[in-house]
Order: sequence, then structure tokens, then C-alpha cells
Amino acid sequence: MKKLIIYAAALLSLCSCSILSGINWNSEGLASAAGKAITAANISDEQIVALSRQTILQLDQQNVIDNGAYAKRLGRVLSGLTDLDGLPLNFKVYRTNEVNAFACGDGSIRVYSGLMDVMDDEELTAIIGHELGHVRHQDTKRAMKSAYLASAARDVVASAGTYGAMASYLLGDLGEALCGAQFSQAQEYKADEHGCEFAIQRGKSPYSMYNALQKLLTLSQDTNSSIIAHMFADHPKTEKRAEKMKKMAEEYEAKSSR
Repeated sequence: MKKLIIYAAALLSLCSCSILSGINWNSEGLASAAGKAITAANISDEQIVALSRQTILQLDQQNVIDNGAYAKRLGRVLSGLTDLDGLPLNFKVYRTNEVNAFACGDGSIRVYSGLMDVMDDEELTAIIGHELGHVRHQDTKRAMKSAYLASAARDVVASAGTYGAMASYLLGDLGEALCGAQFSQAQEYKADEHGCEFAIQRGKSPYSMYNALQKLLTLSQDTNSSIIAHMFADHPKTEKRAEKMKKMAEEYEAKSSR
């Protein structure tokens, strides 16, 4: 018990919280939190797959999955794609107006019907390649570790009394900042490059990723821009990403014409 309290205190010190003195800790909640934090610090690829699978199962239950025209179109666009570096892939479409897509560490790729409504097949291919890039580059693993650490921190505070409620609010804000949907700009650049290469490998235009980003920029200026996922709606960053993809496409064309 003493070791757990010391570990929890070290964890909470990362959040610069000084309001926790005098709290009557609940040992069961504290043990759970410490266990999660230790797991997150040493989390393996196998654990990432298991956690991702649990998460995607929950998300699949919370969303309407399309088994009609959208699913058929996605299957046609991704025909023959079954794995990524030996990791089995599975794709589903969520019926929602939101313009978004995401990947999980277990190989689950989820595409929103709102995204499919505004993208042609080439642009859709590039965006899915972008999401696969996040998986290949281990971005999803790092995101899961951050999310799990945030969960551990919240459990530590939840095991406290009244003062813990206040700390939980502060840690909740910090947790949102640490495990938000956005990746770093460097990670997005690498994923964009992967999306461009993926589209080319599947016989699509080298401008597919550039065109997709340009379309997202245009859509984010519309009055209904709230349906654009935040990761796609940051103008300065997305403009820079589009510029890089245009240059990459031009360089590919120049090499191909030699």
C-alpha cells in the first residue's frame, strides 16, 4: 500500500496538482490506477492491439455501421488490401455526417460516410493511406499510451474524496489535452506522405493527397464546417500540408517523365 501511494503521488506530481493533501485515499482505486500507469509505461504492441480492439468494439456498438452502398464502395476502393506489415486490417463505415476517418492499433480502420460523400475514390484512397501511415509509424501506439496514462491519472483522483473531485476536473482537462485526436505536425506530414505513396501504389493520381487536403480546406470554410474533424480544419497547418503534397506530386511526375 505504501508503495502504491508513493507511485500515485509521483504520477500526480506530473500534473502539478498541490490540492491533494489530506485526502483519504481508497486503496482499491489507487491500486487500479497504479497498475494502469505501470502498464502504460511499459505497454507492449500486443497490449496496444488488445486495448484497441476493446475500444473499437465499443465504438462499433455506439455507431451505425453501413452495410450498403458505402460499404460496397469502400470495399471496391480497397480491393485486395488485407493487411499492413502482417497486421490484419478490417474496414467499416460509420453512418454520420461528420467528415473524418481514424485508425486503431489492432488494424481497424473506420471511415465516416460524411467523408465519403465529399471525396472521390482517389482522394478517399489517399486519406485511408494517411490513416494507415499513422498505424505503420506507431503514432497510434503512442496515442494509446498517452490515453492510458490519462486514464490512470483520473483513476487516482477518483479514488479520493471531495478534494479529489476538484482534482479530477483539473486532471480531466489535462487528459483531454494529452490524448486529443490530433497528432503532431511532423506525424501528420509523414502520414500525408504515406497517403500519397499509397494512392500511387494503387494506381491513383500522385495529386490524390493534395486534392483531398485542398478539398478539406475548402469545406472547412463553409458554414457547416463544424462537421469537419478538428484534425482537418486547422487552416495554417493543413495549408502547409497541402503545399508539401503538391511538391511531392510534382517531384514524382518529374521523375516519371524522365
